[in-house]
Amino acid sequence: MLKPAFDEFVHYLIVERGVTDNTLKSYQRDLKNYIHYLDKVSRKSVWNAIGRADITGYLYKLKEDGKSPATLARNISSIRSFHQFLIREQLVDHDASIHIETPKKERKLPATLSSRDVEALLTIDGNTPLKIRNKAMLELMYATGLRVSELIALKVSDLHLTMGFVRCMGKGSKERIVPLGNVAGKAVDDYLQRARGRLVKRGQDQNALFVNQHGRPLSRQGFWKILKGIAREAGIKKTITPHTLRHSFATHLLENGADLRSVQEMLGHADISTTQIYTHITKARLKDIYQSFHPRA
Repeated sequence: MLKPAFDEFVHYLIVERGVTDNTLKSYQRDLKNYIHYLDKVSRKSVWNAIGRADITGYLYKLKEDGKSPATLARNISSIRSFHQFLIREQLVDHDASIHIETPKKERKLPATLSSRDVEALLTIDGNTPLKIRNKAMLELMYATGLRVSELIALKVSDLHLTMGFVRCMGKGSKERIVPLGNVAGKAVDDYLQRARGRLVKRGQDQNALFVNQHGRPLSRQGFWKILKGIAREAGIKKTITPHTLRHSFATHLLENGADLRSVQEMLGHADISTTQIYTHITKARLKDIYQSFHPRA
């Protein structure tokens, strides 16, 4: 039986490693598909019978199904972690995942907004509680580069407006402090003074900074829907996701002379190589400017 070991691994991820819900779901999805393949295609019922050929066969099937290099790399990582767990727990006598090569990921340049588009997006007029909230959320995201998951998890106590910074919990429950500009600070303060109290209903014990029209914490889907509506009203044609503001934040900082280490710190990247992709964007823009304006380009 293959499933009992999988259940033990899930318990290990929750109790010992304390992974986030999203990471846990990713492991479960990848490994359930892997186990289904081993059971139905390889016809294996015990983990000690699994060999390297079973794993490469599964990965080849994923590739045939049109899965991207990024998806293949994630699946290999999940399978590797699981087989290393099997070795540690002495459930097998060999690591079938050893020497499995990880495909190189395509490094797509993230989509960003021009300064003009950002200005249009952040021009939210109106005095209704929801309009004031939307203005505060978008100003805060562009000013700090927070992930949407970090934004919706903010509590009122995470704000330090007089000192000009916000505290957030990033990936792996790592805390970081991010500076908050004057414009974003004023927008958030305006939201706290004039709008949030009208959204949070009497008797609700609500610490979340940003809430929906019912006074409950805003969800990722809720924010995405709001952002798409604002972009449509602003006349922005390109597809915008919550991450687009984060990408724009980093790109605009680097274009205006910020150093890479500082941007890495503000974004909460563990590895500076993740931040370096934004230098490729700025170089690409410089090339476009050169092609457009140099007489001998």
